[in-house]
Amino acid sequence: MQADSRDTPRRPDVRNQSLAWAATVAGLTLMVVACAGDTGSPSKPPSKQVTVQMTDFHLALPQETFTPGTYTFVAVNAGQTGHALAIDGPGVVDQHTQGILQPGQSASLMVTLHPGSYDVYCPVDGHRGEGMETRIIVPGPAPGGTRESGS
Repeated sequence: MQADSRDTPRRPDVRNQSLAWAATVAGLTLMVVACAGDTGSPSKPPSKQVTVQMTDFHLALPQETFTPGTYTFVAVNAGQTGHALAIDGPGVVDQHTQGILQPGQSASLMVTLHPGSYDVYCPVDGHRGEGMETRIIVPGPAPGGTRESGS
């Protein structure tokens, strides 16, 4: 005798359960991504990109004067030896790219520039002394209320 289909226990539809599970995971992921980094404070403003060409033994920037703000300095090693990029100035102390960039490599360094002058240089042994340094200026009121003249 053949059993009535109503008497046979139904096997759960595995495909529907998998789709429901995937939708739940996707929803939770979107919530986490949307909330990540939200501390209730305003988000950091987008940075402006500045390319720094590093050769043996010179740094080339597209400009020497900058407005206050956040910048991403992209160090491009166009030389034949390893180089790196460092920036020191008001509020920026010993910021540098990670490791030594080999010829053809590049790396980014994000800094927030305030009024004042900044030293931009290659921190690899002896390269700064061989000419791999320059100074950039951010005009405006310097700390203490005096205006940075750029000299």
